[in-house]
Amino acid sequence: MRRLAALACTALLAACASMTPGPATVADGVFVGPNRMTLYIFDRDVAASGKSVCNGPCAANWPPLMASPSDTGGGDWSIVVRDDGSRQWAYRGKPVYYWAKDAKPGDRTGDGVNNVWRLARP
Repeated sequence: MRRLAALACTALLAACASMTPGPATVADGVFVGPNRMTLYIFDRDVAASGKSVCNGPCAANWPPLMASPSDTGGGDWSIVVRDDGSRQWAYRGKPVYYWAKDAKPGDRTGDGVNNVWRLARP
């Protein structure tokens, strides 16, 4: 019995070690920002390009999850530099955004907008 418990603990610790800390948490299978609002990815962003293609009016509707000057990436989370020089979080190389029309935590109204916006999932 003790051996089984030890194996279970080892497996749990290994699973936790593989989780990558970042600026978001997971709620109901999707990433949410520090304000608990749903995060999205944009199909037109090229993974690992180091930039976002959603700027200007696009970013007014799809506010980026901003990174502070002192933030550093790690694991699956990285930081991209936006056209204006500000910094944005990216998951697996894809910048992440909020949707301006989501009104409260748990809203997911941006999923599928123009067939190019998707829920950000781990």
